[in-house]
Amino acid sequence: MEQINTLIAQLETILGIEAPYLKMAFKAMLTLVAFFIVWLILRQVLSFIEKRMHKINLIEIQEALFKIFRKALLYALVLLTGTYLIELFKIPFVQKFFYALFVILFAGPVKNFLVVTIRYLQSRVAHKTDSKIDDIVFDLLIRFSDFIVYTTAIIVALDMLGVNIVPFIAVAGVAGVAVGFAAKDTLSNLIAGVLLIIDRPFEVGDRIEVWNAPAGSANWGDVIDIGLRATKIKTTDNIVIIIPNNEIMLRDIINYTHISEKIR
Repeated sequence: MEQINTLIAQLETILGIEAPYLKMAFKAMLTLVAFFIVWLILRQVLSFIEKRMHKINLIEIQEALFKIFRKALLYALVLLTGTYLIELFKIPFVQKFFYALFVILFAGPVKNFLVVTIRYLQSRVAHKTDSKIDDIVFDLLIRFSDFIVYTTAIIVALDMLGVNIVPFIAVAGVAGVAVGFAAKDTLSNLIAGVLLIIDRPFEVGDRIEVWNAPAGSANWGDVIDIGLRATKIKTTDNIVIIIPNNEIMLRDIINYTHISEKIR
């Protein structure tokens, strides 16, 4: 300790900087060095554990979970180091911005964890059932996970900065209503697609009546795909017709193979 004080006194004389500032700079440098050393040690430990777990193969998604945990651990170290440096240099006004930025950054690992978990459940549950409802639910959760997580993170970050988020929520509500009116056809097709999968008036492979077939061509065909927005039907003339689900739900559905595959 005496050697450090002597070194600081010599630097004070050479650089003409007061001792308290030199001590803070020295502590900041030691903190950054400690951060890199701790991170290197933790990376080695995590790599060792990951290799051991790879031999055991406990769960299928353990590799993806280790990547997420490694990133989350790095962000936690950055949070601890940044908090200490802010208190060291006594700049509390930066603290709120730092915490808000950290919340948004940490939303990335949270979103990745949700996506990995949902995909794991999808492979375990949805793919083992004959119904497509499970697949649709899981796909929707994966698609909306980004929006949900990052929206929540932004709201929390703004609240930490002391920003009144009520007007933003009101504007978002109005914008949502406007988007809903603008995309009402798309939303109606999505809802109709979910109802088609739930009611199951026909399935992939069924032969049904086609009312939008070109003039002079066959007016029946085989269902080759039931999507959320539209259904694809291949007629006996080898023509693929894509019909919006909302239009299908408004018409009578004639299914020739609903009871038996034998048709006249």
